[in-house]
Amino acid sequence: MTSASLHLDPAFVVAPVRRRTFGSFVEHMGRCVYTGIYEPGHTTADVDGFRADVLDLVRELGVSVVRYPGGNFVSGYRWEDGTGPVGDRPVRRDLAWHTLETNAVGIDEFARWAAKAEVEIMYSVNLGTRGVQEALDAHEYINHPRGTALSDLRRANGAEEPYGVRLFCLGNEMDGPWQTGHKTAHEYGRLAAETARALRTAESGLELVACGSSSSAMPTFGAWESEVLELTYDQVDHISAHAYYEQTDGDLGSFLASGVNMDHFIDSVVATADAVGARLKSPKRITISFDEWNVWYQSRFESQGPGEDWSVAKPLIEDQYNVADAVVVGGLLISLLRHSDRVAVACQAQLVNVIAPIMTEPGGPAWRQTIFHPFAITSRLAHGVVLRVEPRSGTYATTRYGEVPLLDATATYDEQAGEVTVFAVNRSSEDALELSTGLSGFGDLEVVESFVLGGGDPYAVNTREQPDAVLPTSLASARVLDGTLTADLPPVSWCAIRLGRPSSS
Repeated sequence: MTSASLHLDPAFVVAPVRRRTFGSFVEHMGRCVYTGIYEPGHTTADVDGFRADVLDLVRELGVSVVRYPGGNFVSGYRWEDGTGPVGDRPVRRDLAWHTLETNAVGIDEFARWAAKAEVEIMYSVNLGTRGVQEALDAHEYINHPRGTALSDLRRANGAEEPYGVRLFCLGNEMDGPWQTGHKTAHEYGRLAAETARALRTAESGLELVACGSSSSAMPTFGAWESEVLELTYDQVDHISAHAYYEQTDGDLGSFLASGVNMDHFIDSVVATADAVGARLKSPKRITISFDEWNVWYQSRFESQGPGEDWSVAKPLIEDQYNVADAVVVGGLLISLLRHSDRVAVACQAQLVNVIAPIMTEPGGPAWRQTIFHPFAITSRLAHGVVLRVEPRSGTYATTRYGEVPLLDATATYDEQAGEVTVFAVNRSSEDALELSTGLSGFGDLEVVESFVLGGGDPYAVNTREQPDAVLPTSLASARVLDGTLTADLPPVSWCAIRLGRPSSS
């Protein structure tokens, strides 16, 4: 066992915990919508056709905001197709995922689902094949109270009150050549600025997200953000970032260090945005909407190709997640939390079936994947403010990122509740870490609850037949003595330890 340490101080604050850090993503892709959140005829389906078992799991997951309806799907989407009587809605080709879209679920249905799931809607407009007018039309339908053609159409369709959406994405991954309507940075920046200006004329107080790079590996990364923000800086609030990680060539060490890449990605976008702000002599600070992130085994998907099967809701990228994947997801949440001063929104992609924490079987059960647990626990326990943490540990060599610390960690402090929560990952694939955490600035604390995921087979999974094969357990070694928290972290593990005032005080 090797040693690692960190010291917490209530004065060292990064930023308040943002509830929008715990967002998710529902795209009309694969089985995310159809047989995912929506399955009329299922034994748990409610009057609107939504699976109650999935809704229960979404609430348990602790999701705060959901980005909808895409994703690559949105760049060819006609929002009005998903309104009016379902039997009259057109079936369309979705070029992004080579499927047929029935439009049985549209904005009205999704808004009803979001209310039941108790989540905020983050709505994406199509700037691939469409533009300013269509974005204004969608906004009018969604948010205008009454007295106009489209707001009254919404009311006629059953929604008397507007949906009150505050967050709008101005397109999706427009830097990507795969995107329907792909544009250069200048083309997109001009269109995004025009759309943002029009939306702000329509309604004040909106939060608008410009498309950043779809990956930090894109050849245009950095230059894209710079040019787009030069054109949109005064009109937008956030710029998007997307990142996916996978274990390749059996390289577990590099995979467990994925948070190093996310940290660098965020820092690079922040530096670029601030450089643009400096050139424009603006006091405004652009924040990041990290509205797509997860573990995704893209190499498997790319080898399959889109095929010629034009069918409805065919299974796509239904990755089965193991313990190591869950540990990485826990580490990525640590990265997002420690950047809470500049990451305003984050959405794990996606919510159900498609690279998702929740899986369903059509007509059958729903279950939690391994990655469900670190997300749900972090969402439940992270409150108050994020503390500035400087972990100290040994390092190990990785193929992708060089020397990387064995320990990754952050902490939150809820002063009102008198609680501190430590989140930590042991990246070692061989050795346990003996963690020591100084708590002298917080008064008397004791362990209230603790969770650990890992320490056994890093490739264990949950399945329909064994949905609870991988579960978090209590970290029995966690204890506080003389103002110091100690805990033994197993190899390839994620943990969360909540500390509170002693019960006798």
